Amino acid sequence: MADLDDDIRAELRTLVRMKAQLVGGHLVMAGRLIDEDPEKAYKHARTAQQLAPRLAATREALGLTAYLSDRYAEALAELRAARRITGSNHQWAVMADCERGLGRPEKALEMAQAPEAKELDKGTQIELRIVAAGARRDLGQVDAAVAMLQGADLTSAQIEPWTARLRYAYADALLEADREPEAREWFARAAEADSEGITDAEERIAQLDGVVFGEEDELEGERDIDDEDEDDEDLEDDFDDDEEFDDEEEDDEVDGEEDEHDAAPRVELSAEELESGVEDEEQ
Repeated sequence: MADLDDDIRAELRTLVRMKAQLVGGHLVMAGRLIDEDPEKAYKHARTAQQLAPRLAATREALGLTAYLSDRYAEALAELRAARRITGSNHQWAVMADCERGLGRPEKALEMAQAPEAKELDKGTQIELRIVAAGARRDLGQVDAAVAMLQGADLTSAQIEPWTARLRYAYADALLEADREPEAREWFARAAEADSEGITDAEERIAQLDGVVFGEEDELEGERDIDDEDEDDEDLEDDFDDDEEFDDEEEDDEVDGEEDEHDAAPRVELSAEELESGVEDEEQ
């Protein structure tokens, strides 16, 4: 979400210019913060949704940030709303995982077998498979979870964007099935495929090997994080939950469904964040 794509910009142009800048700015900030601070990303996405509840982009952004901050019921409601607006199933795997988060693994398995699942792109199908395997583990069916993750795409020499996550999920399932030597091998293979560091496969290998990180290493890591936070201060704005935008209220219903956050506080954007939110229509 960090960079607004053409579809989102097209949606924003249906709003008056000032509101488009506000909404776009919040969507940009949600994208920038989604990995490092899901809670702040959620607040930005929530404000964007309050300002423009009829846009699929704001519904989806709120759904994803709610999901990443463990607000599964809210995430599911928002992603369903976005799906009704767009007709797209590209967040189907996330919606299925929300069902798991709500303690409904059987529903997640139903979604994995639904006709919509067959229409997904390869990457989303892999994610849905990982979710379904997790649902099997939730039900205590660990061997079934291991079997579900096996296949040619797991052992292929070709590295795809989803390869590391698939191998990691397989290794984790093997470990739960008390197959530690195999699990270590697949954590290693996940680490080999994980050039962007999206998993903690290397840390899992170290744990299996009995490596213990000392207090000095942990303190050094905390200092590094603090330094990065200082460098990134210009990218984000402090939240002031006591202030609201002086902007006109919009009807927060989509298909007759009332928005749950109508009275929730909003966050503010700096001038720089507003400028990054949406391109000038004259450009």
